[in-house]
Amino acid sequence: MTTTPAATTDATYADAVEREIVLTRVFAAPRSAVWAAWVGDDISSWFGPAGFTCTTFERDVRPGGHWRFEMVGPDGTVYPNLVVYREVVPESKLVFDHGDGEDDSRTFLVTVTLDEQSDGKTVLTMRQLQPTREARDATIGFGAVELGLQTLGKLAASLGVE
Repeated sequence: MTTTPAATTDATYADAVEREIVLTRVFAAPRSAVWAAWVGDDISSWFGPAGFTCTTFERDVRPGGHWRFEMVGPDGTVYPNLVVYREVVPESKLVFDHGDGEDDSRTFLVTVTLDEQSDGKTVLTMRQLQPTREARDATIGFGAVELGLQTLGKLAASLGVE
């Protein structure tokens, strides 16, 4: 029997599932190290897909805080980004809105959770909730799953646990 969270109806739960992209990776590193990578000043060294660079202009990791940055693709295309943090639970969870700072219709919700295992490894789960099913499908269509996995691969390399 499938159950839904108590605060949602079957219709809203089904809608959310159809708008969601979920990526998971296990890191052979303690949760504290993975957390430090997400909230530390070195995030620009690993954040973004393979071949992309990231430049941070402003960062304040707290509820209501912002992270303004640019990613530059291998072809030189500049992608402005704005993250607005909603929830920050040390060593456990980050929740934020992620967009480009100009077009609110493309902003999506991201929830990153970190679960430490008994063997000292950390399971990272990143959930992207797109504004519509069509936006989710378009995001997957341009390669967001592979690009997200590349980003997590760069995180693993920065942790020295490839």
